[in-house]
Amino acid sequence: MVRKTSVSMKDVAALAGVSLGTVSNVVNSPDMVTAATRERVQVAIAKLGWVPNESARQLRAGRSRSVGMVVMDIGNPFFTDVLLGVEDLVHERGYSVQVGNSAADERREGEQLLLFEQQRVRGVLCAPIRGLNERVEQLRQRGIPVVIVDRTGEGTGYCSVSVDDVEGGRLAVDHLLRQGHTNIAVVGGPGELHQVRDRRAGAELARTEHGSDASLLTVSTRATDTHSGVYAAGELAMLSDRERPTAVFAVNDLLAIGLLQGFVTHGLRVPEDVALIGYDDISFAESAAVPLSSIRQPRAQLGRRAAELLFEEIEAEDEDRPHQHQSVRFVPELIIRRSSSRVLAPALNGRDA
Repeated sequence: MVRKTSVSMKDVAALAGVSLGTVSNVVNSPDMVTAATRERVQVAIAKLGWVPNESARQLRAGRSRSVGMVVMDIGNPFFTDVLLGVEDLVHERGYSVQVGNSAADERREGEQLLLFEQQRVRGVLCAPIRGLNERVEQLRQRGIPVVIVDRTGEGTGYCSVSVDDVEGGRLAVDHLLRQGHTNIAVVGGPGELHQVRDRRAGAELARTEHGSDASLLTVSTRATDTHSGVYAAGELAMLSDRERPTAVFAVNDLLAIGLLQGFVTHGLRVPEDVALIGYDDISFAESAAVPLSSIRQPRAQLGRRAAELLFEEIEAEDEDRPHQHQSVRFVPELIIRRSSSRVLAPALNGRDA
């Protein structure tokens, strides 16, 4: 049997014939060490296969080189894409990202934030479920900056990055109204989620702007996943031909994909019997059996900008200078595909004119 032994900094110092402080300087401040000494220590490190204990170093310094991020649903490709944008910027700064999934559970959200506090992360990105968790303020009191993601932070004293969901909902239903639909369903829930609430408000705004007598049927769901979409499709399919909406706006693409699956199961054709539009424009939208119209959010860009704001605040704190909080809001974009349009002009190339 091979006995595994742990190589320490003391072993490196002994082999190189230098002090522990010199080894530390080679690792952390190489400019303080002569080239000859630096080379001798590096040879010893390579020979022994020693790896510096970054956790211990960070513990001594009282801070880590990582940031935390809490998302509502790690299974939703929207948040995966936002995270990719975050990671790009964080990696450029020489940091890592720790990800926590709240699973739309406020208790779990608080536990994730507490864990980040205990780990002394340098900053936190939080996509809150409803209001700001009380632990967010606790993080700030600890000197850990927080940026709010996918929700405006105006008036809260925090930086934030969001998308105008009211405008997104308006774009979706405006498109359906322009297609001639007067009986439209808005599917999604729970209604306490601010994204759902804002997108519904945008749908109502579109109807008001058109001044039409179109009806908007609100169909609430327990979650915003594909299973909820399949169930909602069953409810709509059971309505009479006269009552059934001719168009559906799903408040996210996972719901829309579930609705599409459910409609097919119940013998309803999309878009011939029911037009359908989702929200987020995740990668699965375009590759669905019936390519899905959707409201596109700049997901990776949103994540990258959130990380930029976080590091701006971290640097201001390190340099002991004032920091001006910003609320950045992106504008969503209507993407038209076959699911919401019986005839698409080739020149549009899948996008709104």
